[in-house]
Amino acid sequence: MTKLNEIRDNEGATKNRMRVGRGPGSGKGKTAGRGVKGQKSRTGVSLLGFEGGQMPLYMRMPKRGFNNPFALKLAEVNLWRLQDAVDAGKIDASKPVDGAALVAAGVIRRELDGVRVLGEGNLTAKLDLTVWSASASAVKAVEAAGGTLIQKRPVKAEA
Repeated sequence: MTKLNEIRDNEGATKNRMRVGRGPGSGKGKTAGRGVKGQKSRTGVSLLGFEGGQMPLYMRMPKRGFNNPFALKLAEVNLWRLQDAVDAGKIDASKPVDGAALVAAGVIRRELDGVRVLGEGNLTAKLDLTVWSASASAVKAVEAAGGTLIQKRPVKAEA
């Protein structure tokens, strides 16, 4: 039987790190495997995408899309995840459930700008949810289970 202090890797399983630029006997001395001269043989090279003064391909391609700087990042929760948390005893169905309760229960990692409930899975527990928003199918499922779902999202007034 082997002892803990006698455990070793198999022969040939590990190789030593290549030490470059340490003399001709190492096989990677002098130019350290970089060839000779020029910008690429020196450190801090930034040639990726450079096409010798010609407009680079990534700049010739048309730009598409738009990133809205004001878009909200919402933590999304499906109904099946809520039901699993209730079944596991992480969420108390008799108390109101909001973003902080979901974080405490480990259902979501963080609230971000708000919590959005999505309608995937089925919910049998009667929950009183207060969230930023919810899909129509999620609202229907929560109310069908006997619970209530309050959405804090501001509703735009129609003109």
